Amino acid sequence: MDLLSLRYFRAVARREHISRAAEELRVAQPSVSRTIARLEAELGVPLFDRQGRTVRLNRYGAAFLVRVERALDELDDGRRELHDAAGIDQGSVAIAAETLMPLAHLLGDFRAAYPGVAVRLLQSTPETMLDQLRTREVDFCVASQPLDGPGLETVRLRREEVQLVVPAGHRLAGRERVSVADLFGEPFITTGPGHWQRVLLDRLFAPTGRRPVIACEGDEPAATLFLIRAGLGIGLGPTLAREATAHEPISWVRLDAPGCFRTLSLVRRADGYLSVAAARFRDVAVAYYTASKGAAEDPARHG
Repeated sequence: MDLLSLRYFRAVARREHISRAAEELRVAQPSVSRTIARLEAELGVPLFDRQGRTVRLNRYGAAFLVRVERALDELDDGRRELHDAAGIDQGSVAIAAETLMPLAHLLGDFRAAYPGVAVRLLQSTPETMLDQLRTREVDFCVASQPLDGPGLETVRLRREEVQLVVPAGHRLAGRERVSVADLFGEPFITTGPGHWQRVLLDRLFAPTGRRPVIACEGDEPAATLFLIRAGLGIGLGPTLAREATAHEPISWVRLDAPGCFRTLSLVRRADGYLSVAAARFRDVAVAYYTASKGAAEDPARHG
C-alpha cells in the first residue's frame, strides 16, 4: 500500500466518480481504476459499490476513508511544518468567503506586509465552506453566518447591524425605522438560499406568515446595492457596506425587528497545522477588523 494509492482512493471517495477524480488528479481514468482495483485486492474487500460507471462508497470504504483522511492530513501538515521550519519559502494561504468585497482592503494590507505569501481566494456557500474545511482545501473561511461543525475554531472579526436599503425617492427613504409589515409586497434584491442575506430575510418574514417578494437573486451579495441603486428593488445591507456607499443615491433605514445583525468570523479547523503564513493572515485580519471603523467589539475567540 503506497501513498499514491491512498491519494487516488481519497479523490474517488470524495467525488464518488472515477472520471472526476482522474481530472482532479490530472491522470488518465484507466490509471485511477487500476489503482483502486489493486488497493481493493490488497485489502481483501471492495471499497465501492459499482453500478455501471457509477461508484458509491460502501461501509468498508467509508471506514477506510476515515483512516486515510487522518493519515494523509497528518503527512500534509508535516510537510508544511518542515517547510516553515526550514524557511524554504514564505508559504501560502487559502481562504474561502461568501462575498469577496469585505476582503479587498484586508488582502491589500496583507499583501503589502507579506508580499512573498501566495494567496488563493475562493467564493463559496456556507455548505461548501464546511466541505472545504473538512478536506483542508482552505486554511480559513470568512463566514457571514455561523459555521457549525465539530472541531472548528472561530475568531469573531466584526458584529454589525443590518439595515434596509432602498433606492433614492422610494416611499420608505428618509424613514428612521420600518417594520417588516412595511415591506409586504416590496420587490427584494437578494442572494440565493443559503447565503446570509437570504437567511436573514426569510427569518424576518417567517413570523408574519408571509413570504418576501423576490425580484432578483444571485450569488454575489455585493451586487445587491448596485441593483438597488438602479431602482430594481430593495434589500438588506450591513453597515460595513454603508460606510463604502456614503455617496451613492440610496437610503439606509433601520429595521424594527430582532436579530438584524451580521457577524463576520474567521473559521478554521482546530486540529489542522497552522502554518506561519496562515498565522500571519489571521493576525492581520484580527488587527484590521479591530481597527476598522464601526466595529462593535474586539475580536474574541470561540471554540
